[in-house]
Amino acid sequence: MQIGIGSYTYPWAVGIAGWQPDAPMTAHALLERAISLGVRVVQYCDNLPLGQGDVQTLCTRAAEAGVCCEVGTRGTSPAHLHAMLTFARRMGSSIVRMITDTADDHPTADEIVRRISEVMPAYEGAGVALAIENHDRFTAQALVHMLKCIGSDHIGICLDTANSFAALEGPEVVVNTLAPWTLNLHVKDFVVLRSPHQLGFVIEGRAAGQGQLDLPWVLDMLQQAGRKPNVILELWTPLVGSLAETLRCEERWAVESLAYLRSLLPADSPQGDQS
Repeated sequence: MQIGIGSYTYPWAVGIAGWQPDAPMTAHALLERAISLGVRVVQYCDNLPLGQGDVQTLCTRAAEAGVCCEVGTRGTSPAHLHAMLTFARRMGSSIVRMITDTADDHPTADEIVRRISEVMPAYEGAGVALAIENHDRFTAQALVHMLKCIGSDHIGICLDTANSFAALEGPEVVVNTLAPWTLNLHVKDFVVLRSPHQLGFVIEGRAAGQGQLDLPWVLDMLQQAGRKPNVILELWTPLVGSLAETLRCEERWAVESLAYLRSLLPADSPQGDQS
């Protein structure tokens, strides 16, 4: 297991609709932040899509610094997945992390199986795995059913520790079900709070190790399943006053979270300055 950051470690810095920083974090800036934090992996997801011009310079700089790049995207269109495979091959990414839905495409489980099955021979031939993230709509069992229908050793799960609340499933159900299929891990800590008016609950992000996620248990379950995925930190940093304050909180949480992850995975020692 290697610890990494991604574009969802810094969603506020990258930019969220309605809250754009004056100088949004670029793909190159994210890589430089990974290097300065001493992590070995950086994952580019759909909120920070890569352009053709980014790839060569990113690959060169990442290779110099000993950092692996991973590719992430949204959508199951075969043409799009073929394009992402090209990116993955050029960047040396062993996986393409994928969310099934886009803003205007919400395919059924059967349609997802059909589309992914169409591209799997190309992924298998390239030695790149497709990692479907548990993300809101499908239960863990529904995802396993899709994987079994596709029937490839180059398909699996990007296990997110918080997303499945939207499918009414917490980490215990999700990890127990998906651990054997996990190719990539998104660590996202959280707390469940009762609303101030006492009518309902709010799920809010926290720095890793400062919320209710039992991460040692998650890592143990993955180990028992024979899985050693890369561990990508993601943050649901709440809006704290101004955008400037939120950006400072996001950065502080990133540093604190990585320190906690390293306490659990001490073999993954820092490579650079953690300031």
